[in-house]
Amino acid sequence: MPTSPDTMSAEQTPLNGLTVLDLSRLVSGNLMTHVLADLGADVIKVEPPGKGDELRGWKRQGVSTYWLAYARNKQSVSLDLRSDEGKAHLQDLIQRADVMVENFRPGTLERMGLSKAKLQALNPRLVVVRISGWGQTGVFAEKGGFGSLIEAMSGFAAMNGYADRPPVLPPFAMADSVAGIYGATLALAAMHRQRASAAPQVQEIDLSLFEPLFSILGPQAAEHELTGTVVPRSGSRSPTHAPRNVYRTRDDRWVALSAGMEGTLARLFEGIGYPEGLRDPRFSSHEARLKNIDALDDLIQGHLVKLTLDEALVFFAERDITAGPICDIADLMKHPYIQERELLVPTTAPDGQTLSIHAAPYRINGKRPPIRRAAPSIGQDNAKWLGQAKPKSKP
Repeated sequence: MPTSPDTMSAEQTPLNGLTVLDLSRLVSGNLMTHVLADLGADVIKVEPPGKGDELRGWKRQGVSTYWLAYARNKQSVSLDLRSDEGKAHLQDLIQRADVMVENFRPGTLERMGLSKAKLQALNPRLVVVRISGWGQTGVFAEKGGFGSLIEAMSGFAAMNGYADRPPVLPPFAMADSVAGIYGATLALAAMHRQRASAAPQVQEIDLSLFEPLFSILGPQAAEHELTGTVVPRSGSRSPTHAPRNVYRTRDDRWVALSAGMEGTLARLFEGIGYPEGLRDPRFSSHEARLKNIDALDDLIQGHLVKLTLDEALVFFAERDITAGPICDIADLMKHPYIQERELLVPTTAPDGQTLSIHAAPYRINGKRPPIRRAAPSIGQDNAKWLGQAKPKSKP
């Protein structure tokens, strides 16, 4: 795969030598193991013969674009887990793994003969991350848990959109993605514990889609207890500070502004020709600005509608005001920030064409982990992992 001087070698990646067994499907587990694979882990993606992971079916113009992005750096093993041979191979892989990820309905792993006691017998240093919609216990344990249902029930949709319009679900797999990132952190924390233990026990992580998403939505419970109210949907505005919104420019583009600090507000009011803004009783305090947000937004919009987007960005930059353009992917493909940071990497799709996907979204000591290999075909790595290799010894 293409690299640059700012890309670390495979041997330098932090998780080089870690083996992750991925039994999951679709987004949550794939996102989790995507994070670990980018960090250098050997991720063995177990897929059913023929069809493979359902994520392969998410296509655009015949290309499995989600698979291309989230299965890069992984290896594929094709196993029929209903057959005796497939079960035997799976147990061998479990013995060789450091981490195992599954997102079956609760109880499925046990019905496969892989209870915690069985896993302990196979590999006492194993970390098992069990992802489900609602968790392994509780009244919803057996309930299906697709992300859209989680995003609706968690409180996210109730917060998202405008008060006079229907609640809005996110346009991507948000609940799965948040859970996946949590899962990667939890797996590494459990591994740290394992390596410090003289008498290891299988570490089992019960990770629902609901709880991570619920946890990042802010202190809603405490605020509801304090006020007895539910904060209404407010579009791009913030219930905690103002101004914070998106504004249309003269050339029908959009700019986002967040200027809740009084020093920033003073520069903004001066720039738009209203230097007395902070002395205006409507805008003189945090609470007053929230109460009179329509008037404040109208004042700002009245100035920005006279400027093009480029002129607005210069206006904000000259005054050190926190603002930026609303970008879509067409804007970002040619944006100098994306190009300078090398955030898009050319990658070979299964049909042979070269397409761009995101780079590892961080640098370690100035270098990004590499894309070591493109997303695999179904069973591409069977010979490597289902051969005669013996289970590795555990430290």
